[in-house]
Parts: sequence; C-alpha cells; structure tokens
Amino acid sequence: MANAPHPALSLPKPLGLPLAPDALDLINSYLKDLTPEEILKWAIGYVPGLYQTTAFGLTGLVAIDMLSKITSTPPPLIFLDTLYHFPETYDLVEEVKQRYTVPVHVYKPEGCETVQDFERKYGERLWENDEDTYDYAVKVEPAKRAYEALGVKAVITGRRSSQGGDRASLQPLEVDSTGLLKLNPLFSWNFHFVEWYITQNAVPRNKLLDQGYKSIGDWHSTSKVADGQDERAGRWAGKEKSECGLHKDYFVMKAKAKP
Repeated sequence: MANAPHPALSLPKPLGLPLAPDALDLINSYLKDLTPEEILKWAIGYVPGLYQTTAFGLTGLVAIDMLSKITSTPPPLIFLDTLYHFPETYDLVEEVKQRYTVPVHVYKPEGCETVQDFERKYGERLWENDEDTYDYAVKVEPAKRAYEALGVKAVITGRRSSQGGDRASLQPLEVDSTGLLKLNPLFSWNFHFVEWYITQNAVPRNKLLDQGYKSIGDWHSTSKVADGQDERAGRWAGKEKSECGLHKDYFVMKAKAKP
C-alpha cells in the first residue's frame, strides 16, 4: 500500500496569507526531509509572490542555478546594492545576468545612486559611526521598498544553519515580523556541499573566493578567512555580529536607525 501524501500537500495552492502557525509547522515538517531542489519545486507551486533576494553569495548562486533547471520562469532576483560591494561582486552580477534568463531588480539606499550621494547624506564611514543606521539605510529600507514596489510576499534566501550565529536553528520556511515568508532551501547544506555543487555545475562565482574569502559582503566589513575558521568569520571580524539587519526584526531595526 502506498504511503498517504503528507498533509502539507493538501494545503491550498497558492498558500493563503497570512500563514497560520500550525500551517507553518506542518509545512516545515514536510520540507525538512526534502532536497533543496524538491523544496524549490514545492515553493514554485505553493508560495505566492515569490522572489529571490541575493548578494550573489555561493548559496544564492546554487539556488539560482537549481531554479534555472526546474522552471523556465524562475522567480525574479532582488539585489540590494549597498554601493560598497567589491568590484568583483558587481562583475559577478553581470555574469549571472548573461548566464541566466532571470530578471534582476536592483535597489539602492533611498535617494542615492553613488557612494558620493550616500556620504553626502550620511557622512563618511557610517558603518563605523552608526552601525544600526548603516544597516537600515543600505539593506533594511531598500528591501522593504523593493518588496512593496514589486508585490513580494515571499523571498528565497541563501541562509544555512551551518553558518552558525542567528542561523543555527534555521527552518526551511520562516515568517518574519512583517508577515514576509522566507524560504531557506539549502538550510541543511554545509559549505563544502555548496562548493561541490558550484564546481560540478560550473556555476559563476565571485573571483574573491579564490583569494581566501568565503562569505562576501561590503568591502569594509569583509576579510579573508584562515584555514579552519568558520566560513562567516570574515564578516564583521572582531564584532559580536552575524547579520547585516536584513534577517533581523524589521521594526527593531527601524527603531534603532536615526532619521
């Protein structure tokens, strides 16, 4: 006798929002045993208003590649351009655009097109002088603006539990304080498995990864990682910090930021 379908598969397509806690638990009980490809296939069928937010890190690139093989119309990408990315990151964005037929929506800090615009508005080295305002200005507010403008109800992230910090207890699907769904299809993969996929599938990657970097963000808060160190040890080195604000409570981040 064949096994009965999991109860999560009886939920409406697309899911009704806001998602009730019991429905979220049911979904996660189903997704936790699936492969990343299976999670993504499920999401395409069930999750409304689905986009992928990405800074073009390795895990996000894996999801982009997987989606290109799952569907001819993958979820559009949202790139939050902080204006302080490495040149190699901007080069990678263009390479991904050429390789994959997926729209890329770019959002920058409000009212700013260049670093000069940003520093006229906030002053120089804001990331040192007021870290909370910096995180809000370059990531949190642009993301909120993008989600409202594009009608985003859910985002695919590149977060993994093996990255530690706030991500250690990650679930396949989460709901944040604004009601946004966050899908973490590679939540159970480690860094070596991600690297293996990238190599096996010839996925475009940031050239800085060949220079001792593992997790790449803004140039001023990213450093090389020594052998044996955690993959995110090069992000905000020396600080008790593991997230840029994008995956923290929106209302808390907004309250901390200075107008």
